[in-house]
Amino acid sequence: MNDLREIRIGVLGGGISAERDISLISSRQVYKDLSDKGLNIVFIDIVTKEKGKIKELIHNLNIDLAFIALHGEFGEDGQIQEILEELGIVYTGSEPRASALAMNKFNSKNLFKAKGIPTPDFVVLSKGEDIPSGLRYPLVVKPFSSGSSIGISIVENKDNLRSALELGFLHSDSVILEDYIEGRELTVGILGDQPLAVVEIIPKEGYFDFEAKYSNGGSSFIAPAQIDDEVEKNIRAVVLAAHSILGCRHFSRVDMRLSKEGLPFILEVNSIPGLTSHSLFPLSAKAWGINFNQLIIKMMELTLYGKKET
Repeated sequence: MNDLREIRIGVLGGGISAERDISLISSRQVYKDLSDKGLNIVFIDIVTKEKGKIKELIHNLNIDLAFIALHGEFGEDGQIQEILEELGIVYTGSEPRASALAMNKFNSKNLFKAKGIPTPDFVVLSKGEDIPSGLRYPLVVKPFSSGSSIGISIVENKDNLRSALELGFLHSDSVILEDYIEGRELTVGILGDQPLAVVEIIPKEGYFDFEAKYSNGGSSFIAPAQIDDEVEKNIRAVVLAAHSILGCRHFSRVDMRLSKEGLPFILEVNSIPGLTSHSLFPLSAKAWGINFNQLIIKMMELTLYGKKET
């Protein structure tokens, strides 16, 4: 903490994706918490993806460390990370390649399958292509690259598929049609490349969509989740493998479905998990004995020193 007082920290928030509003909430929460601790901090609202303008903005603010609280395109996909590397500024979270890989659901799921990490079966559909035959219902329609459950639908039957595809194509030129795993919705935060508490998500209605994530009372959470010790041991091994295989560093949040047979299926790895009052990464950390301030301090210490020093 003493060393953090000697540097200038820039909190990057906002961005240009559909998740801008969520990013602003996350980044302002981080900014407030660090300001209350008396750190030398500046808030940087990213309102464009024009590389030259962003480089000039960040360079002129003379920061030593960037705390990235951007979500979606130009936040989690490696582009802002590349800019910071070109500027010689250290930043929280994963490097460009891992960020891009985690953001692209098709590439990450293919890698999971190649490495033997359980993930639901899927097919890819691009705009203008015919809907494949032989689909099994229920299934999940999700855009290639988005977070916060934006554009995602659970489709119970063929009659509802076209409207779900239309929604998905609003956010991406291609969508993934993924098997729906009957069972429980779980997530696990990773910090210092070690799993934190397993959290169970129980939506009040339907499934864990955008409204259920960010509206008061939209979902309830059990942290830590009540699961068998052997099942939890397997979950922790699988989520760490998913995090590591993508090349993520320092922290992430891994989402999964736990089948009725007790098998975890990885849905995705979030390289920049949310930090709002409704966010699951802070909840996973809290259930592990790490409060919000300790969490964000640790995220920066990992950036400066690596996991062995924290």
